[in-house]
Amino acid sequence: MVSADAATGVLLGLACGDALGRPVEFSSPEQITERYSTLTDMVGHGTHGQPAGTVTDDTDLALCIARSLAEQAAFDGQDIADRFAAWYDDGPFDVGLMTADAISEYQTGTSWRDAGREVWQRRAEGSNAGNGSIMRCAPHAIAFADGPDKLERVSKQSSGITHHDSRCQYGCVLLNHTIAGYLNGTNDPLTDAIALVEDDAPDELVETVRLVPNLVDEGQLQNTGYVVHTLQTSLYDALTADTAEEAIVASVNRGGDTDTLGAVTGALVGARFGAEALPDRWLDTLEYREELALLSKALATTEIDV
Repeated sequence: MVSADAATGVLLGLACGDALGRPVEFSSPEQITERYSTLTDMVGHGTHGQPAGTVTDDTDLALCIARSLAEQAAFDGQDIADRFAAWYDDGPFDVGLMTADAISEYQTGTSWRDAGREVWQRRAEGSNAGNGSIMRCAPHAIAFADGPDKLERVSKQSSGITHHDSRCQYGCVLLNHTIAGYLNGTNDPLTDAIALVEDDAPDELVETVRLVPNLVDEGQLQNTGYVVHTLQTSLYDALTADTAEEAIVASVNRGGDTDTLGAVTGALVGARFGAEALPDRWLDTLEYREELALLSKALATTEIDV
């Protein structure tokens, strides 16, 4: 049985990391240090000019997935794509380029199964494997925590709606297997996750993640929007920290793609340490706090079909 506190921690941790990182997105570590010394509290304004506790597309799209899973009691790729499209039509203040292109492709009539691939085929290497699907994929880890085969299948299909590249699809699989491992109380969830995918996942992804946590120099970790970089950095911060707060603060203060680094790290440490470990001062200002908690519990206790 999945721990309710850990399941709730996944989505609340994701949102906390997202909201903490939002005002310093695209800032360098030096710029963050100059302004905040170390950013440890939810602040307003900054990048995107939003109030403290406001989340970005990372949480918005995770909510689309969580709502779909809970309401449909099944993985329904078309329903998720429809929710992405409705969200996009509302004019969000933050949306990734590949996500926007894939949603637009879907809105022209391309199937949800093909939209991400069509966009990916038009993209050159270097702009075709962003972190826009690993930032949102964690609801699947809660819903399918007890079924690794199902979890792999839906993680890949869900990523493919916007991010078809195999590094993105298997990045979601690796992340979700690791989160599910924490939810199920396994001793070394990352090692278990790697073992599940190493025969099929891209070598670059597997070998980069395999260095975490003891074989990589922290100074080599990168803060870009490349899915391989984000996954390695967030896994490192999540596995080496002693508290959830320490991990999320470390990721966000690295600069660069701070909201997504914070979101991925937050989902991991939410599963590792539980919702009770997240600071009340963050949760008190967090957008969607109550809905995120309710959806987490629903996904952990409802039988979700594939």
